[in-house]
Amino acid sequence: MNRRFTQAAIVALAGALLAGCGSIEESASPKKGPAMNMQEAAERADAMLDATFAAIKPEVHWSHNTTTTGSCDVTRRRMVMTIISAQRRGNFLGLIERFWKQNGYAIKSVNPDKQMPAIFAQSQDGFAITVTVGAKGNVDFKVDTPCVAESSVAEPTSRPNGPSYKDTWPLPLPNVHSDFWSATTSPTG
Repeated sequence: MNRRFTQAAIVALAGALLAGCGSIEESASPKKGPAMNMQEAAERADAMLDATFAAIKPEVHWSHNTTTTGSCDVTRRRMVMTIISAQRRGNFLGLIERFWKQNGYAIKSVNPDKQMPAIFAQSQDGFAITVTVGAKGNVDFKVDTPCVAESSVAEPTSRPNGPSYKDTWPLPLPNVHSDFWSATTSPTG
């Protein structure tokens, strides 16, 4: 009897611990349905990045950066290959923040640092999206998925609008000039 009670307690404890790792639908998404797997989450992250880059006018060149996977999550990264001058960073980050807000993302935090500013946001379905400016002026985007069902994850299918740098690590620093984004002085008149 005592052994049976101990086994039942262990099973109940294991069930309680596993219940804490609910699916994306259980924890953050208003829609119900089958649980998302890591590949589907990676595709959702890619779609978020695609939409963000499509909103940037004038267009910037970008390249995929590394994809990493955890036990139940995926991180997709992209690096802007267009030079964003210090004088245009505020315009660039303001455009991104407005687009994310218009698309229902909650702005979780803003780092207003002059040299290395960043914006941290979250979609309604629990995906964290960030844009950061690095020490050398490089601009990086990242999407972290929530915990989802384990699966294999394929490389992104979105095509960069410039050189791919697929087999290059680390990526080079931004090297594409834009008359607008790379400008070092504000237009007058």
